[in-house]
Amino acid sequence: MMTKEIREHLTCGIIPFWKALRDDEHGGYYGWVGCDRSVDKRAVKGCILNSRILWFFSNAYTLLKDESLLREAGHGYAFLRERCIDKENGGVFWSLRYDGEPEDTTKHTYNQAFAIYALSSYYEASGDGEALELAKGLFHLIEEKCTDEMGYREAFDREFGEVENDKLSENGVIAAKTMNTLLHVFEAYTELYRICGMPEAGERLKRILDIFADKVYNPARHRQEVFFDENMNSILDLHSYGHDIETAWLIDRGAEVLGDEAYAKKMAPITRDLTAQIYKTAFDGRSLANECERGVVNTHRIWWVQAEAVVGFLNGYEKNPDKPEYLEAAKAEWEFIKAYLIDKREGSEWFWEVDENGKPFEGRPIVEPWKCPYHNGRMCFEVIKRAGVQKEVKNASQKV
Repeated sequence: MMTKEIREHLTCGIIPFWKALRDDEHGGYYGWVGCDRSVDKRAVKGCILNSRILWFFSNAYTLLKDESLLREAGHGYAFLRERCIDKENGGVFWSLRYDGEPEDTTKHTYNQAFAIYALSSYYEASGDGEALELAKGLFHLIEEKCTDEMGYREAFDREFGEVENDKLSENGVIAAKTMNTLLHVFEAYTELYRICGMPEAGERLKRILDIFADKVYNPARHRQEVFFDENMNSILDLHSYGHDIETAWLIDRGAEVLGDEAYAKKMAPITRDLTAQIYKTAFDGRSLANECERGVVNTHRIWWVQAEAVVGFLNGYEKNPDKPEYLEAAKAEWEFIKAYLIDKREGSEWFWEVDENGKPFEGRPIVEPWKCPYHNGRMCFEVIKRAGVQKEVKNASQKV
């Protein structure tokens, strides 16, 4: 039932909503829909937002084979190629004006990663070799300009001089390095390696897995650390529930794509521990709290956290069929999303956040540079693709 409902929500809800935001005059997709559902056609267009939309339509086409989705992906690709990439200095801008001219020329490793992610998926959907070459070029750019001996530096100006990392820092700290950026570089390299088997990407996946295991994962607290100094020392007591459940399944996916048994064995206990701890500490039986900073829990229910929880708990069940409570948690999360996070008003999508009882917070936009079809769209893709796997796991557990 859940899979059928989620497929219907994808095809009748999320996809039509984002198709309607296509900007045929200036390219890309409109960058702001207010809480009143009004579209601001002159709003800033985030390059992360547009990369994620390109990724979404590319994967929607690959899954559903609807030619209209490939046309949307082509529209998004043209905007990324022509506008988001700095043709003079290389790399992807942070944001553009509504007309496609540069607005914030910061070059962030996070941005480069999402462009790789999107371009790799578009290549898979379209077979356009130019997209793959752009993805490979951004991979080399990250490795040449954004790495150091401890991992990845993050924030740069237009010419790749290092600047303060305020864009990926939160909770009152400025972090030189973040778990979030590292995770999405890993995610992007996983996709690139999956679609073309680029050897250098495979080697970098191993390096990133080592960093997660040795520097990011805190075995004593059964969590990841979030914000770091330049030497990868944690600088804040913060447990990000959504990132931990997301990391668990993304690392499992990356290890599978990498196909290295030693790394699969190294990372499996970590991803199982992260999943178990989130289930134990953050899940209340129907939804996931946001985070815990210095022992204080933020109980807001954020759209992306709930979407990642569905996939993370499904993945946890597939990896550990002796944990049927994870499958039930995924189903409960979907019921919460269906009841409270999906905005039932015509011309809307998901609320940004609701309280633990499902009441929306006023004033939060439906679309802005971070609010996109990446997390909820990916949840739909993963549930649909994993439906057969869930049956196999259930049948195997019954035989045992």
